Amino acid sequence: MARILVAEDDDNVRRFVVQALGIHGHDVSEAEDGGLAAEILMEEAGGFDLLLSDIKMPVMDGIALALQAGAQFPEMIIVLMTGFADQRERAHNLEALVYDVLSKPFTLDLLLAKVDDALNGRPLEVESLARMMA
Repeated sequence: MARILVAEDDDNVRRFVVQALGIHGHDVSEAEDGGLAAEILMEEAGGFDLLLSDIKMPVMDGIALALQAGAQFPEMIIVLMTGFADQRERAHNLEALVYDVLSKPFTLDLLLAKVDDALNGRPLEVESLARMMA
């Protein structure tokens, strides 16, 4: 499966995402803020297939992390997460860089589907999304 770096400052959300992706067969690393995630990306020299990052974090937010990661590792897929509408709007200005933005709270099924679709280069179908949200 894929190597994924999860950057999330909320311990509970980070644990949920890391466990879910690990059970799904992915090799998952984690960071509790954007600054640590940037360090991990540099140490691993682009060894990740996907960066899954919260937008609103201390030290370095997800937007800055995405800009830095996208410039250094353009082949890596980036998916952002947020529970704030204004942050989601900021991310949509990065459409060429960010695969998608996952709105919090999200279900396990939606998380796994979004990651699978991002890794396989498929957009999440609206009908599938509606079923997962129900």
